[in-house]
This record gives sequence, C-alpha cells and structure tokens, in this order.
Amino acid sequence: MKFLHLADLHIGKRVCEHSMLDEQVYILREILGIVCEEHPDAVLVAGDVYDKSVPSAEAVAVLDDFLVKLSATGTKVFVLSGNHDSAERIAFGGRLMKGMGVYMSPVYNGEFAPVTLKDEMGEVDLWMLPFVRPADVRAHLESDEDRDAVTDYTSAMRMAIAQMKFTEGRRNVLVAHQFVTGAERSESEENVGGLDNVDASVFEKFDYVALGHIHKPQNVMKDVGGTVRARYSGTPLKYSLSEATHAKSVTVVELGAAVNAGDLFAGNGMRAALQVREVPLKPLHDVREIRDSFAELVSPEFRTAQVAAGNKLDDFVYVKLTDENDVPDAAQKLRGIYPNLMMLDYDNERTRNQQIAVGVEAVEKKSPMQLFGEFFEEMTRREMNPEELEFVQGVVDGIWEGER
Repeated sequence: MKFLHLADLHIGKRVCEHSMLDEQVYILREILGIVCEEHPDAVLVAGDVYDKSVPSAEAVAVLDDFLVKLSATGTKVFVLSGNHDSAERIAFGGRLMKGMGVYMSPVYNGEFAPVTLKDEMGEVDLWMLPFVRPADVRAHLESDEDRDAVTDYTSAMRMAIAQMKFTEGRRNVLVAHQFVTGAERSESEENVGGLDNVDASVFEKFDYVALGHIHKPQNVMKDVGGTVRARYSGTPLKYSLSEATHAKSVTVVELGAAVNAGDLFAGNGMRAALQVREVPLKPLHDVREIRDSFAELVSPEFRTAQVAAGNKLDDFVYVKLTDENDVPDAAQKLRGIYPNLMMLDYDNERTRNQQIAVGVEAVEKKSPMQLFGEFFEEMTRREMNPEELEFVQGVVDGIWEGER
C-alpha cells in the first residue's frame, strides 16, 4: 500500500508581511501532479493545514480547491488538525466528506475509530491523532488514577494511544502532529520551550507514523533493522531564512506485508516491510540570503552572476549589508532589483560591537514560554515546577489562540 505523506501546509501564512498564498497555490498544484504520477492509495496531511485557527476566506478557498482536486483523482485523503488549526473547523463536514473519500480528523474525545484500507496483502488500519495537550487527554479520562498518570506530553500521548483498540494481524499507520524529542526545529515553528516533547517510544505499535509539526523533513524513529518507522515530511515551502538550506519534498511510503521481524520494539516483532523515499518539490520562488555592500548588490555584475548561478532576482531574499554606514532608503532601492526583499539587516563592525540589527522587521528569538520562564526565575530565584509550567503554557496557548 502506498501513501503520500505531507504536512504543515500553513495555508494563509504571511512571512515578513508577505502573503504566501500564490506560492501555496503553486506548490499544491505540484503536489497534485505528484499524486497523479505516484497513484498513492491515500494522501496523509499531518496537521497545520491552515496557519491560523480562524483562516481567511482566501485560505479556505485554497484548501477547498486542493481537496476537491485530490478527491477527483480517486485517492483517499486524510486531513489532521494541528496546533495552528481549529480542531472544530477542520472536523466540520467530515461525516459528509468521508463519502467522497476525504477523512477530516474529528475533535479529540478519547475515542478512536480507524479507517480500514485493504490491499492484496491484507488490511491496514489508519488512525488519526490530532494535536492535543495533556489537559485535553485528562479531560476525557474517567478515573483519577488515569488522570494523575498524565503529567506531560509523552504520558498524554501514551494514554491517548492506549485508547486505540488494535486488531491482531492488521498493519497500523498513525497520522499525528507532535514534537518528537530530538527532532531539529526551525525558526518558523511555534516553540513552547521544550514542554511539548514526546518520546518516540510512544509510537512503537505502529508500522509507520506520519508526523507533522516540524518544518525540516527528517526521520525520528527507526527499528533495530534500520527501517524508518516515524518521519516528518516537513513543509512543502520554506517559511523562514532558517529553512533556506532545506530540500523540501513530499514523502512516499510503501507498506509491505506484516512479517515477524524479530524483537524490533519491546518484544513486539510484527511489523510491515517499509520503503520510504522523497519526491523533491521546486517552489515558485526560493528563499536565500545575500550579503555584501550596497554598491555590490546593485551592480550589474552581481546581478548577472546571480542569474548565472541559477538564482532568480525575484526570489525571497534576506539581505545583509556590510556597509559601515546606513544607506538612505536602502530597502526601497533594493526592492527595485529584488522585488521580494523580505528583510534588510546590517552586518558590520558597528552592529557586531553594539549587537544592533537594523531590519525591515524584528525577528523574535525566544518563545513566550522562554521569556516568561526567565522572568519567573529572576523574580523568584527558582525555576517553575511542572504544575506551574503547565498552567502558564495553558495561558500562553489561550493567548495565541485568541490572536489567531
């Protein structure tokens, strides 16, 4: 059985106040082309479908068009809600859409019903676990003992998965949206200061885990034989300068028959043979940094060299000027050559000494949780305990939801 795994579309996202909708429409068209070439049995969209919990009308229209065209290919589609999404808005219409082969993740309620797919090698249960916090899991547990056992994101995920009723002999695939400990993050991700870490061991029962949340494509769990069992597909587009070197792609997963492969995970050796590969995506405009003096960056020779190197002048560029003195109206003048200038900073002796960055837009280096944690420690001379951390995290999450 073949799956196409993608995630973190962030439809409607703005980067440095620049709308990414045109880029997203373009890359979704590229993904549709890959679906037509690969003919997967299902497309797995692992969360953060939108960039805001209340998306714009334009963003909703883009997703609607994408899902309609995906459904028209005859491929089943599974869409998960992530931390940027409203679970209720993603779930809306799900019972109707499943008749067309489009499965929208329901709002988490502690109950799971997999969608069972079938190929010549047997049945595959596909499970969807939307982004949830420990408080969400505790709210749907009946006993005080179970509620007390949920102390962090790892125990919350373990408890949620324990509610799934597995059928012996079936292969199992999970679509989830969480931060697995050890995964490499990017600046464009929402960072909550490490509280949201989930240990990969919670996913040991699954043949493959299609993850979303982390923007860099990467494997995060392998069995003892070296087979990838959990992976982030990454974003289809670059959403920050920190992603400039990422090779964006979609992940193709081919699931074979379940065999007894030995002691792969804690004594449970029944796992499906698995092949994972990437299909590269080429954006409409790339993201890159250029660094030199103003005179050099506007010179015809520099522009000719850029084009000769395969770099388009209308790429999303982050400029670092090395001039010792500020150049009047530098951003406006540079946009005459580089129309998609995203940010302008200076890198010279003055800024290095004074640690001053003059830019079109300031870049936040620390998360709200990190900032509050430092403030709390300065005021109380101690770190927050787990209960305080979870309380503050809930307040921060509530504020972010309100702003979206």
